[in-house]
Amino acid sequence: MAGAGCRYASYNPRMVKDKLVACCALFWGLVVFMPVGMNYLAFFALGLATLVTGSAGARWRRVRAHPLYWPLALFVTWTLVVLALQPVWYAQTPSNVWHGARIAATLALALSLAADEARWALRGFIAAAICSLAIIVVHAVADLPELGVWRNLISYSGNKSIANALLMAVLAGSAVVLALSTVGKTRLVAVALLALLTAVLVLALPSRTALLMVLLALLTAVVHQWRHHKPTLLRLLALALLASALFVAAVPEVRSRLAQGASEVQQAVGGEVAFKSWNIRVQMIRHTGAMVLERPWMGWGIGAWNDQWRKRVSPMLADLNMPHNDLLWMGAQAGVPGALSWLVLMLAACRAGWRRQDVVGRLAFVAAVTLLLSALVNSATRDAVIGLSLLWVVGVYLRLAADPQFDLRLVFARAGPAAT
Repeated sequence: MAGAGCRYASYNPRMVKDKLVACCALFWGLVVFMPVGMNYLAFFALGLATLVTGSAGARWRRVRAHPLYWPLALFVTWTLVVLALQPVWYAQTPSNVWHGARIAATLALALSLAADEARWALRGFIAAAICSLAIIVVHAVADLPELGVWRNLISYSGNKSIANALLMAVLAGSAVVLALSTVGKTRLVAVALLALLTAVLVLALPSRTALLMVLLALLTAVVHQWRHHKPTLLRLLALALLASALFVAAVPEVRSRLAQGASEVQQAVGGEVAFKSWNIRVQMIRHTGAMVLERPWMGWGIGAWNDQWRKRVSPMLADLNMPHNDLLWMGAQAGVPGALSWLVLMLAACRAGWRRQDVVGRLAFVAAVTLLLSALVNSATRDAVIGLSLLWVVGVYLRLAADPQFDLRLVFARAGPAAT
């Protein structure tokens, strides 16, 4: 009992408060591959933790100091302006207002983290990725039961499987960066990880978007690393394009899925309407683009896309609830200024990684480009199933890239007190 008394006597509420946000950031990193409900739990837990720890002033200063602050403010402000002025309140208006707020809040929460808290979030993501890869490998050998916690890792279905594939693509992009930027054992580990992740994206989570993101990660990493050495850059870009072409040619599964997608696009361009992935995307671009052109300044109003979509398409496609292109989503509902506010936010994220010229900046740049391009073909910000986890991970990368003292070795170092 005396020992117990000593333990209770050493309890320090201030210490618990100081570590609460780091624990919540770690928790969110750990659950990114889990169902969307767990990500929402982590989102609200982290938000609540930032309020009760009495550190709001310091967190607000971090957000204000980040290059994403003004683009975030523009995105939120224009959404509110359109909401205030639109003459019609649609059935989907509340949910679309929420998703706009969630996009901004997720990025702001990531950018508000202290340096040590962001490291814990990244550690959580790495640990979750290792566990998820282990589950996929074990399932390939032993055929695991489809439990809810890992169903979308071992059975490719629905947007959560797409979300998990895109998270794997971010990790694969990070492996590309490390393979190009390091030497020795670190490079060997990065190459092995890239090979494993590519196999997972071909065989277990066969998302065409994610596979394309991995191929583009090679190009973007090369451009970032050798941008000041033009002859070397051109040679390496040619090699990267050749390697990508050989990969597609050598792997039948990849070749067939890309050929299928190209066929679906060709059918859609020729006027055929079919409930097939890339055919649907062409229909969405066509009809949503028409919405933007008809009301280019203020759009149809927040929440209007679903109403307009049902009026323009056949019953076969009428039940779809988002355009799978977040630039057009904002353009249809908030006009060209709304589309530009979203695009400026995404490009600012890319620029935040581009302006830092070391490996940390490169990691952030590749992750931000993955987010941008995924959102142009798969609602990677509008859809919470994808956007909660992907936005969070990319936000953490951007937060760490904004810290001039951050070094990758610190991710695996023993954590000290939270830094500012």
